[in-house]
Amino acid sequence: MAVTQSASAHWEGSLIEGKGNVNLDTSKSGSFDIDWKARAEEAGAKTSPEELIAAAHSSCYSMALSHGLTGAGTPPTSIDTNAKVTFVAGQGITAIHLTVRANVPGLTQEAFVEAAEGAKKNCPVSKALAAVDNITLDAALV
Repeated sequence: MAVTQSASAHWEGSLIEGKGNVNLDTSKSGSFDIDWKARAEEAGAKTSPEELIAAAHSSCYSMALSHGLTGAGTPPTSIDTNAKVTFVAGQGITAIHLTVRANVPGLTQEAFVEAAEGAKKNCPVSKALAAVDNITLDAALV
């Protein structure tokens, strides 16, 4: 069964001086202000496409890892994933670094890293971001 999700953006003005917002249309769970400064200067008051990509990647990755671990007979108690997306003006997204910490009873660190790498390779958002040459992973059990 295919599921289609929707978000929309509104922009006013030039790239540098302009501003806008993005809405999560399907879930109706929020509207976020966006501007160039959030992309280029790491301004904290507004979001950026890269922050939204980080949110999508960290959540998709956590779900994929949970699914893989459960399918292997070692369901996780908890998974915490952070995604850092690096944007360079004129180049685009140059790197993504995933950090995952999980509580998985009965699993060795080695087996966890193997499962974590598999989730990195196979989660749908990772696949969608395959054009990013530098996606790294730091995986550890807690």
